[in-house]
Amino acid sequence: MSKFLPLMLDLSRKEVVIFGGGNVGERKASLFCEHAGVTVVSRDFTSLLDRLSEEGKIKLIKIADLTEKEILQYIEKAFIVIPATNDAGLNEKIHKLSSDSGKLVNRVDEFGDIIVPSVIRRGDIIIGISTTGASPAVSKYIRHKLEDVITPEFEQMLRLQNEIREMLKSQVGIQEKRKEILWNIINDTDVWTALGESYEKAYKVAEKHIGN
Repeated sequence: MSKFLPLMLDLSRKEVVIFGGGNVGERKASLFCEHAGVTVVSRDFTSLLDRLSEEGKIKLIKIADLTEKEILQYIEKAFIVIPATNDAGLNEKIHKLSSDSGKLVNRVDEFGDIIVPSVIRRGDIIIGISTTGASPAVSKYIRHKLEDVITPEFEQMLRLQNEIREMLKSQVGIQEKRKEILWNIINDTDVWTALGESYEKAYKVAEKHIGN
């Protein structure tokens, strides 16, 4: 079993190349096109992939058959390669050529270098959940459970902590004291309750810790 390390990657200047224009390729393209440049190589494409191409969100390359030379050409500038065709042998060939070329591979039928987790987003809070492929159902179940716990108030608490932290830098010279104030705020149930009503009210409640 590979030992996966969870990381947050900025893909804004990276290229993702997907081989396969079916439902799986569509799902991968829909995910990655929000974060990276995406090219889909396939004989045919779903209607959604056609629409994403028309909107300028992805690039489509229509091919008949893929030679080894063509595969190497298409993956040349890729950061991540996703073999998602309906041909297991071709997927394996793409995987090997990509790995030998130093590319990261996200497999859809077995383990590659990358596992795409189930994600919870609350503003700048991002939580990834994975069972390393053992059970997508359990991953989905955990996400639903955490969504009930990580409420929208967490996003507001993050904003509150950031704003007060910046303000404390000019008012409180001792770092340990700043950390203590911020920790007391995040553990104050009155602040959390106020966040459920308005950010402004929560800020006023939090200010009591600054004067202590």
